[in-house]
Amino acid sequence: MENWQFEITELSDLEKVAAKVLSLTEDCKLVLLKGDLGSGKTALTKFMCKLLNVKDEISSPTFSLINQYETEQGERVYHFDLYRLEEAVEAYDIGCEEYFNSGNLCFIEWPEIAEEIIPEGRIEVSIEVKGINRTFNISKYSNVR
Repeated sequence: MENWQFEITELSDLEKVAAKVLSLTEDCKLVLLKGDLGSGKTALTKFMCKLLNVKDEISSPTFSLINQYETEQGERVYHFDLYRLEEAVEAYDIGCEEYFNSGNLCFIEWPEIAEEIIPEGRIEVSIEVKGINRTFNISKYSNVR
């Protein structure tokens, strides 16, 4: 496991965090975003999608659960918000496991409910809010148990 930490005070500083996370995704396509409501999970996803040249408008999939975006290069990016799910079987029922194993980049907000179906190879971003500051703890886990 490898770890990085960023502390930011300005929204524009999220671009540095987004660039770091994306630099880790060549061999690890699952990005788990953990943090309280309003901590910056969707904002970070928007910055990552901007850096990926996503053509679509980026919004939180709170009600749809999954948004699919396309980059200018024709690559698919999936954005999940699992907040409304109550148990892992619901994530399985909507096909999350297939998306997670698709080889496409997946940004997963509120991944805790689906931990048991999320493969080992992942990047976890935990966001802590301290006043106006946000601390981003980034961990990369390999596929090997």
